[in-house]
Amino acid sequence: MTQLSVNINKIALLRNARGGSVPNPVHYVDIIARAGGHGVTIHPRSDQRHIHADDVHLLHQHITTHNRQHPLLELNIEGNPFAQSCASTKNGVSDYPGFLSLIRAAPPHQCTLVPDTPHQLTSDHGFDLTQDCAALVEVIAEIHRIGSRVSLFLDADIKQVERAAEIGAERIELYTGPYATIAAHNQPVDAMLQHYQHIARRAQECNLGLNAGHDLNCSNLSPIIQLPGLLEVSIGQALITDALEYGLFEAIKKYLAIIENAPR
Repeated sequence: MTQLSVNINKIALLRNARGGSVPNPVHYVDIIARAGGHGVTIHPRSDQRHIHADDVHLLHQHITTHNRQHPLLELNIEGNPFAQSCASTKNGVSDYPGFLSLIRAAPPHQCTLVPDTPHQLTSDHGFDLTQDCAALVEVIAEIHRIGSRVSLFLDADIKQVERAAEIGAERIELYTGPYATIAAHNQPVDAMLQHYQHIARRAQECNLGLNAGHDLNCSNLSPIIQLPGLLEVSIGQALITDALEYGLFEAIKKYLAIIENAPR
């Protein structure tokens, strides 16, 4: 079954809007586990607009402790691997040590590498692997030495998929933003889904695992689950928004039901 990783950035964003420690992202890890979620995704940015560097360490420790007693819950840390250290401008918030420093100190099960810039609102494009990838190859090798799996955030481009396999990634995360935009405007999505099918099959041929994410929700998720070999979806904004109406536990259950009931 496709795994559901819950992105909890927006929980941290709500906390930061007021300051203090409520809501505490660590607390919601247990709810995710009880509801049957398979993983937790965080994206610590250099401006620490939502997940703080300190959160990374606390969440890593909590999930590691949790996994000694309960079924495996994966930690997926997203980010730009070239993000450098910088001082925090917020009272009481530790400095950002740089993405790779965070990974070294709190090794996740999976690193999803994205090419976002420091002030980018959200991840809205994948890597261009047709450019010189020497620095990225070194980063992937280092993350492997740390003990984490590497997934590269990619647009739906066959050449990019093939290149991802060549430079050592174990998985790709298919950027589904364009699909979600078309679906939200009630426009035909068949052609795009057919293209995604080709991408998924090529990933399998290249021995790459396939993840998917960005703007997925209860309305548009089912067709994505039908992609061949889809291992994981990472969902944050829509799921946390649904949690305002249903509660986090029930919102996760709704997404899991979509995953389980999607035609294969």
